[in-house]
Amino acid sequence: MRNPYTLTFGKEPLQTIPRYTETGEIMDAFLNDPPSQQTFIITGVRGSGKTVLMTEIKKKLQEKPDWETVELSTSQDLLLTLAQTLYNDNHLIKLLKQGGGFSLMGFGVQLNGMIEIQNPTLAIKEALRKLAQKKKKLLICIDEVISNDSMREFASVYQILIREDYPVCLLMTGLYDNINDLRNEKNLTFLYRAPEIRLRSLNMSTMASNYMKNLKVSEADAQKMAALTKGYSFAFQVLGYFTYRYEGRYELALTEYRQYLEEYVYEKIWSELSAEDKKLLKAISESESGKARDIKEALNWSSEKYAPYRDRLIKKMIIDGSEYGHLKLILPLMDAFIQTKFE
Repeated sequence: MRNPYTLTFGKEPLQTIPRYTETGEIMDAFLNDPPSQQTFIITGVRGSGKTVLMTEIKKKLQEKPDWETVELSTSQDLLLTLAQTLYNDNHLIKLLKQGGGFSLMGFGVQLNGMIEIQNPTLAIKEALRKLAQKKKKLLICIDEVISNDSMREFASVYQILIREDYPVCLLMTGLYDNINDLRNEKNLTFLYRAPEIRLRSLNMSTMASNYMKNLKVSEADAQKMAALTKGYSFAFQVLGYFTYRYEGRYELALTEYRQYLEEYVYEKIWSELSAEDKKLLKAISESESGKARDIKEALNWSSEKYAPYRDRLIKKMIIDGSEYGHLKLILPLMDAFIQTKFE
């Protein structure tokens, strides 16, 4: 039997914990006629399950007869890639040609049977016009968006498509900093109105049940394992993966579990933080009470200095400030990792 858990980022794992609330919110909005929202942004720390959720939504809509889906990458020219996909995908081009009335506006000659796109925006509009005639909608998925020229150009055109009432929806994933950079671009105000799905902890009981089923561990051990992950999606996979290799003895997997989280997630997160961010995280990790008052006192920081760093780390979903006057780390074993950085 193959290991039911995976260590690979961006790959849909065999075992997942459903996010019914987030999935329902997005699906309900897209399936309304007309859609109540046409754009969603899924955000969270690395390994929080952003790509998994986007893939689930995409698959659910692919099962609907009135939906088509396309996935794009910000490493490419997004507009050109979208147009090329619409007109060179065998399924889509057959669909677009049905019924005649197919305009060649925006196209060049065919090269080796492939349609050359000279004006991607016009070509995309023509494809969406044909889809609208067939009572179909298009979902565009973009994973891990960044604020580059291609994304900015695509977002500008997408705003026009929405304004002109084309049947298109957009689902994006991204880290907080990258989403924020994109939102701060001129003329992309629609992103401020787009709902943001912030991925928080997975359901602990469901995680424990999954471990019991797939690893044949006791209920008590499964609950301890779930607690060790703190509901973090990637940690759920990593602990399950190494526990499977140790035939259900999770205690033997803890060294590799911690090392994998540190090397593949925490080191990257740490490298993107400012020196003051790191000082605040150290103070939080050392605080016995978790009270903001004690943390500020340990740092000798004023409230004015403390507030922006606290807010940024909350938005990055590294710390939790939901309990008034208290802060705590969200990710499992990160307190031990932080301490090693200051030893």
